[in-house]
Amino acid sequence: MRVHVIGCNGSFAGRESAASSYLVEHTDDDGRTWRVLFDLGSGAFGTLQRVIDPTELDAVVISHLHPDHYLDLTGLEVFWAYNERQDLPQLPLYGPAALPGRIRAVMDRDDDVPDGLTTVPFDYRSITDRATIEIGPLVIEAREVLHPVESYGFRIMAGDALLVYSGDSDACEALDELAAGADLFLCEAGYIEGRDDRFTGVHLTGRRAGETAMRAGVRRVALTHIPCWTDPAIPEREARAVCDLPLQVVQALDVFEVEPRAVAAAPFSGRAVGTTPIAARR
Repeated sequence: MRVHVIGCNGSFAGRESAASSYLVEHTDDDGRTWRVLFDLGSGAFGTLQRVIDPTELDAVVISHLHPDHYLDLTGLEVFWAYNERQDLPQLPLYGPAALPGRIRAVMDRDDDVPDGLTTVPFDYRSITDRATIEIGPLVIEAREVLHPVESYGFRIMAGDALLVYSGDSDACEALDELAAGADLFLCEAGYIEGRDDRFTGVHLTGRRAGETAMRAGVRRVALTHIPCWTDPAIPEREARAVCDLPLQVVQALDVFEVEPRAVAAAPFSGRAVGTTPIAARR
């Protein structure tokens, strides 16, 4: 399994990176490569096009409805709806139940059909806590984590390889459970100790990210979602003070290979909630 960092800036796009967006790829036993995009925040759709042709996407998963995680869906919708290719199927789009209404509001429409068309480009599918999503060989399990709005982290499995993406979250039991045994823990660290103590239930600091990783027994840590006004060396230093695992701060266009440990991680106690597996479409 491979992860492309499309955007990693916290809260808004910056000079060096777009806001949150991560492309996960995995090639199945038949040689078919599956591509699932996690979040598409402000500024990220442009960078995505430097990495793949967006028509190659099999699905998009949105962690929560803050603009730095979903707003560039508006560009993807235009790309998908008005594309010169007229054979594109509906693109499965997973997210909180309010996502379709949010897109309608941004686009100033009363329904999900783009202007001048008669079809809906996205196949909206709601996420709930402990939902399980199957997309080709990828099995994705969601947990609702601690953030001011409905927000999910994800446990992404391909064979024995395990990637965990925190989404946006402060420290909580659900995040510990989600991260358990991850081969790569892609974890936000939007705050720093001392400066941001007046905010609770919003973001992890580097220290709290490191503590979470240690409790969860992960193999590697990749810190992300660091805002422009923060020197990335600070959350990295905070994390290293409490975490002796391999650790780095991500940058836009980084690529991570997620390899399984010798003994697979213990299974997560998620439950399926009626999501439909996505079979090969092309």
